[in-house]
Amino acid sequence: MDWFIATFQRYPELAIFLALAGGYWVGGLKFGKFSLGSVTGTLLAGVIIGQMHITISSNVKSVFFLMFLFAVGYGVGPQFFRGLKSDGVPQVIFAVLQCLASLFAAFGAAKLLGYDVGLAAGLLSGSQTISAVLGVATDSINQLGIPDVQKKQMIDAMPIAYAVTYLFGTAGAAWFLSSIGPKILGVDLAAECRKWEEQMGAGAASLGPGVASAYQPFALRAFRVTGERLVNKTVAELERLAMAQGFRVFVERVRQGETVIDTEPTTVIRGGDVVAVLARREVMVGGESKIGPEVDDKLLLDFPAESLDVVITNKKVAGKTLADLAQLEEARGVYLKTLTRSGLEMPFTPGTTVDRGDVLTLVGPHRHVERAANLLGYADRPTSMTDMVFVGAGIVLGGLVGALAFKIGGIPLSLSTSGGALIAGLVFGWLRSVRRTFGRVPEPALWVMNSVGLNIFIAVVGISSGPGFVQGLRQAGVSLFLAGVIVTLIPLIVGLLLGKYVFKFHPGINLGACAGARTTTAALGAIQDVAKSKMPALGYTVTYAVGNTLLTIWGLVIVLLMA
Repeated sequence: MDWFIATFQRYPELAIFLALAGGYWVGGLKFGKFSLGSVTGTLLAGVIIGQMHITISSNVKSVFFLMFLFAVGYGVGPQFFRGLKSDGVPQVIFAVLQCLASLFAAFGAAKLLGYDVGLAAGLLSGSQTISAVLGVATDSINQLGIPDVQKKQMIDAMPIAYAVTYLFGTAGAAWFLSSIGPKILGVDLAAECRKWEEQMGAGAASLGPGVASAYQPFALRAFRVTGERLVNKTVAELERLAMAQGFRVFVERVRQGETVIDTEPTTVIRGGDVVAVLARREVMVGGESKIGPEVDDKLLLDFPAESLDVVITNKKVAGKTLADLAQLEEARGVYLKTLTRSGLEMPFTPGTTVDRGDVLTLVGPHRHVERAANLLGYADRPTSMTDMVFVGAGIVLGGLVGALAFKIGGIPLSLSTSGGALIAGLVFGWLRSVRRTFGRVPEPALWVMNSVGLNIFIAVVGISSGPGFVQGLRQAGVSLFLAGVIVTLIPLIVGLLLGKYVFKFHPGINLGACAGARTTTAALGAIQDVAKSKMPALGYTVTYAVGNTLLTIWGLVIVLLMA
């Protein structure tokens, strides 16, 4: 055992990876539908490993924390700036008010209970499940003009408060919003969302990663033309006829005798021709009675098709509805499979408005999909390369801006390098959404920066504060837990009432917005389970972007308020 401890003390980098392994394992364990999550699991693992009195340079956690914050900003940047536009302003204002309620609830509870700066910051971080507060508050405490011993006591107190309050902050928020929230709003959430979907024609819910419905909404079938109404008509005339009946139907190819050709709008269909028809499956029902007998013509139906993610970057397209886009010539032969916004698959209807940064998954013949992609923006084809020039320069520029300081009342104020990295991420993420030719960070790389970056920071925090953690927990455990419950619930109640009586949100949007402003994806999942709908995600994305930014900055503000 002595050799074991001495080895970890000599090679502290091994202790970090041990904390990661233990934290991800513990965090992934399921207790019913609840799990601790990797952050709390890593913190607890770090605290246990920290009992070996391992010393780790603070520069290690700073490097990975900056990487994490840049990734956070990069991920939500498009939606953050989108929310500043007119259609997102109500959700932005809502998120700001709920975030203010979170800040002042934590500040009031800390003052009432006589907590120091460290416990107050940890209470805010854990109850609002925003781990980044720990890093920003640490930077801010280190700028205070107080003895180093006092700074260390405050910094060591933060993970104690975080760990005690995080459990209810996560599980409690999910339970409250999904179970109690609809009762406060006085609605049957599933029924309300179902009504909305029936009115708007929204799509069905996702079945989860790697699982898809066996039902395919689009079909390509071959028919021999015998219907008199179709003979000697051009392809454009036939497609306009279908459009007049409310259907998008496309004649992709035609066999005339032994010759197979790709159609153009001017191609004339003759009696006896075999046509390849692309349409939604429900439109195909009864096709034989309208067109002619269905045939099996492999050569006719054998042509390149594509499913492609396209990011909207064209400002002429931004702000248009899907119905508007469907009328464009470039949309001929193309169907929309999914609409993704800030990493979340969104429900969509013909009236759904798209904006820059949205990702449309288009399906159809290769030539048509490519044409539509050129109009919409950037074809986001899979790649494993990360633009590290973009990432590195962004973090440096943000850190330099954050390092600028000025004094008020003798207290040096700055965004700190961490706050600067977050804002740089927001700006660079937005730039990527409108200028898609540079700055690519693939999803797997972004996950590493987000998850591993944060958890290495948390591992170092846990290991460094481990020796004093147990004693601090004994001193403040019960009262701290109850304070966390109160500080968790107050902003949620405020948000629900604001959404209902002030902003007049639909109940599903209201609950999604509350979850978004609190940046708790677990709560969004629980709400969608109860709603049996994706609709709450419509209130989540803008408020999540605002909440993620403001709650992180509150790490600086809570230190200033308490100091």
